[in-house]
Amino acid sequence: MKTAIWLYLFLFLAVFDLHAQYPILTPFAISLGAAPTFIGWMMGIYSLTHLPGNLIAGTQIDKHGSRRYIVFSLLGAGFILLLQAYVQTPWQLLALRSISGFVLAFLSPACLALLAQLSSDPVKQGKYMSGHGVVHTLASVVSPAAGAIIVGSMGFSATFSGLGYLLILTGVIAFMTMPRGIVKQQERVTEPAKPDASPADATSAFLPVSWRYFALPLVIACAQGILFFELPLRGGGQSSIMSTGLLFSIISIGALFTLSMLFLNRYSPKLRLVAGVLLMSLCFFVMAAIPQVPLSTVLFVLGMSKGIIFPAMATLFIRLSGGSKLGRIFSLQSIATSIGSFIGPITAGQLRVGLSPYFIAFLLLMIGMLLLPYYTSRREASLSDPKSILN
Repeated sequence: MKTAIWLYLFLFLAVFDLHAQYPILTPFAISLGAAPTFIGWMMGIYSLTHLPGNLIAGTQIDKHGSRRYIVFSLLGAGFILLLQAYVQTPWQLLALRSISGFVLAFLSPACLALLAQLSSDPVKQGKYMSGHGVVHTLASVVSPAAGAIIVGSMGFSATFSGLGYLLILTGVIAFMTMPRGIVKQQERVTEPAKPDASPADATSAFLPVSWRYFALPLVIACAQGILFFELPLRGGGQSSIMSTGLLFSIISIGALFTLSMLFLNRYSPKLRLVAGVLLMSLCFFVMAAIPQVPLSTVLFVLGMSKGIIFPAMATLFIRLSGGSKLGRIFSLQSIATSIGSFIGPITAGQLRVGLSPYFIAFLLLMIGMLLLPYYTSRREASLSDPKSILN
């Protein structure tokens, strides 16, 4: 439990630091002379460079544990933000964002794998995932508005420098406080699960569940990428940084609202996942087809869908994988998320004139929901606890 508390603290500081950049990156790029199309590529390249990091993280986290990769991500991202405070051209910003994408690719799968491996009890694993969602959401509630306020009072350079120092401090604290023995603890939890595994089992363990499950994080990330691209550019890019930060905070408040509904954990994670994606897709449809509905209301409901989706998705992957090779499972999830985050803003930047990007997000979410396997295969059922999936 002590390790979980420390990890939640690191997650809070890291998420606060990263989400504080959401409302300010687009205005900062515009101040450097970047066009909307270039901004789409800048946001997309960050996610594209996640891919090699995710591929490396998958096997290395299972082999060495999560500690070193959490520290590496926090320190590396902090130093990059310090350099970002001194960029002068859009191309320099693009280069730093691409490096940052690779460095931060290790953070999410390492944290999720560590939390899942702190206990082999499915109930406790679900609580850890819910705690992860609550901490993530709490940080993202205050960080966008805080980032906008800091920029308004200190400017872009001082804001990036301050955020960079915060990440570096978080990385140093993680290095000093996370126990080195956590690697051995993880090995004891995960390795005995399949003592008689054959070479064929070892080969298939990299993808122990259907690829169709990974279509959902891809389309969800694509839809979120479209949203993060479009919100700062609404009204032709004349909206204030402060109002954009408040809108991002409204999304997080909506997520916190559903995360606090602990009774939702009693339902099947697959059922929760479908309900959350359906609710999110309807929000994008409303933004595309019924602009009369207040944007803040739609974003609050969209945040509610996120609070349903992400804990359910993490729990579903843990149960379907049977608790083994969690680093690889969450790495594959991060890869799908990176691809979606790359496609989303680029698509929005290219097609926003002739077609509402929000409608594209709606279509993608519906396609992803249709691809989700609604009948658990025998192989997946044997890897997981059937009772825990149905209940």
